[in-house]
Amino acid sequence: MLQSIKQLYGSRLGAADGEIGEVKDFYFDDQNWAIRYVIAETGNWLNGRQVLISPHAFSRLTPVEKVWAVKLTRKQIEDSPAIETHRPVSRQYEMDYHRYYGWPFYWEGDGLWGGTRGFPVLDVPVNHLPGELAKEIGAQAERADAHLRSTQSVSGYHLQATDGIIGHVGDYLVNPRSWAIEQLIVKTGHRFSGKDVLVPRSEVSRISYEDSTVFVKLTREAVEKSPAYHLVPALPAITL
Repeated sequence: MLQSIKQLYGSRLGAADGEIGEVKDFYFDDQNWAIRYVIAETGNWLNGRQVLISPHAFSRLTPVEKVWAVKLTRKQIEDSPAIETHRPVSRQYEMDYHRYYGWPFYWEGDGLWGGTRGFPVLDVPVNHLPGELAKEIGAQAERADAHLRSTQSVSGYHLQATDGIIGHVGDYLVNPRSWAIEQLIVKTGHRFSGKDVLVPRSEVSRISYEDSTVFVKLTREAVEKSPAYHLVPALPAITL
């Protein structure tokens, strides 16, 4: 079953040695629509600092307990490279971040997660950038543009069909194994009285951040006739 992103906002996060905050947002890669990072709001623990947590640090996409388990220690998270959430995440920052944890670069290779296919979990950290390859990527890092976008920010964007605006983005449905967004939940009609429909991510042609608009390869009529979506209430937390 696909997972609603909206239902995960506010989930409590726990490291191996204590709680670390809650889910504030997600960054997804707008080239292939995979969730690349959970943005955690640390609250009083780190004076409100926000930190990125890769899917590599989770056993699964959805919590099964009251606290969503992260396979890191508080010290590891505290010492991780700091981000400036008001600025785009640079490729240089991502390289520093992945090197810090010893995780592979998802932008290398032909799979959704680079050389790691399917669910992005590693049992053993990997350092896989020896020699000339590391130098080459390092030289390109400053001019390489990351394609990370906030799910919170894109929510509310207009949905532009081939013949006009038809609604706005309300939520996303994510594959719990690959962490890839597979469906957009779009509210058509009036913001409060319209209906929610499912639009496959494969129908998206581009996102305009300047115009706050998601463009799709469908007509307004086709979007209106898309399958309706009804939010399924989140299951209560299971204490193991």
